[in-house]
Amino acid sequence: MTDNTRSGLGVAVKRPHRADARRNFDALLGAARDAFAQNGAGASLEDIARRAGVGIGTLYRNFPTRQDLFDSVYLGEIEELCEAAVQVADLPPWEALETWLQRFVGYAATKRAIYEELNRDSEMFSKAREAMYGAGQPLFDQAQAVGAVRTDTTFDDVLRMVSGLTGAGFVDEAQRTRVLHLALDGLRPR
Repeated sequence: MTDNTRSGLGVAVKRPHRADARRNFDALLGAARDAFAQNGAGASLEDIARRAGVGIGTLYRNFPTRQDLFDSVYLGEIEELCEAAVQVADLPPWEALETWLQRFVGYAATKRAIYEELNRDSEMFSKAREAMYGAGQPLFDQAQAVGAVRTDTTFDDVLRMVSGLTGAGFVDEAQRTRVLHLALDGLRPR
C-alpha cells in the first residue's frame, strides 16, 4: 500500500496502487461508513465485506484490525471534507459555506458512530482536526467578511451547532435538512 492522499492531509488513508485493489479498498471504506452510521461501531465486518462486494479476506488484507478500519473511515471522511472545501471555494461565500456544512453533517454522523473507537489523543486525530478546520475556516471567514455570517460567532461555534444537530432524532432526511436550514438561518446577520 502507499500513501495516496487526495487532500494534502498530513496523515492520509493508505490506498493500494493497483486500480482494482484501490476500487475494493474504497468500496470497503464506503460500506464501513454506511454500516457504522446504521449500526454503530459494532457493525459486523462480514456485513461490511458483503456490502462492498468483496470477501472477508480482502477486508482483512486492507484492514488487519478493526481499529485500522475505524481510522481509515475517519480519515476518509476528513479527506472528503477537505476536497469538498476546494470544490465549493468558487461559489458565492454563503453558498460555499452552506454547501460545505451540509457535507459536514455526513462527516459528523459517521464520527459520532465511531467516536468512542477513535484515539482522540493521537497525532492522526490532531492532524485530521487541523486539516478539517484548515479547509472549512476560510469558507467561514469569506462568508463573514462579505456580511453573510454574523460577526458574533466563530467557526468552532458553527461546527458545534451542526454537530449537535446530527445527534438529534429526525423523522426523515427532509426533516434533518429543514432543521439544518433553520439553524443556519440563525447565522445570518439581522
